[in-house]
Amino acid sequence: MRRLINQHPGHAARIALGVAPFVALLLVYVMASQLRLAANADDKLLPSFGTMGQSMHEYAFTQDARSGQYLFWADTWASLKRIGTALAISAVLGLLLALAIGTVPRVRALLAPLLGTIAMIPPLAILPILFIVLGLEETAKISLIVIGIMPCIARDLALHVAELPEEQLVKAQTLGASTWQLALRVVLPQTLPRLIDVLRLNMGAAWLFLIAAEAIASTSGLGYRIFLVRRYLAMDVILPYVAWITVLAVASDFLLRLARARAFAWARPGR
Repeated sequence: MRRLINQHPGHAARIALGVAPFVALLLVYVMASQLRLAANADDKLLPSFGTMGQSMHEYAFTQDARSGQYLFWADTWASLKRIGTALAISAVLGLLLALAIGTVPRVRALLAPLLGTIAMIPPLAILPILFIVLGLEETAKISLIVIGIMPCIARDLALHVAELPEEQLVKAQTLGASTWQLALRVVLPQTLPRLIDVLRLNMGAAWLFLIAAEAIASTSGLGYRIFLVRRYLAMDVILPYVAWITVLAVASDFLLRLARARAFAWARPGR
């Protein structure tokens, strides 16, 4: 008898097992919604899928009388711009810091303690400071995400650089490579695949900081809309928006994973 640890499902079985929990959650929601609506037709806590579909149709395909915008798509675009800009800035700054800290001992002694300290500061605790110093516009929102994830990206990449085989650096120096050449031609190519992995790991935190910033001070965005309609107990809007945020996050993760597989096939585990 084969042990469970040695029993690997086939392709079809993996798909079925992966889909099963989602189907079960949907069935539980449908049953709970029907029970609540049967007891109270005006219940707002668990709206039916029909009610949510109607609300989202209005948000996505009906122009807002006040702004003239399609609110769902305007909110989506505003949030994607903010998180996309913040992720790009965080990736560049984190990579540069990691290369400097990982390859130059003097820079490591200078910046590693500061970076470690900044990484321990709860980003949401300094959100009021950012709004006071930077105002309520886009800069403060983007800065919150950068402060929240960039130190984690830099620390992870710096640790990855430190784990590179010492013999690679020694051989490169033996062949006459300078510190600059070591960083660009030996360390950087081996760090880029890890950068994509770290961005994927920090995607959830980035969305958390974005939603928090939009909820406190914004006039557009997915987080703004969720906290705006909560005063009306509009779960028929809140739940689809939460589901849409999840879809965007999963799609971003998929695109990053695809980019890693295509651009850095040589860095796949086991190679």
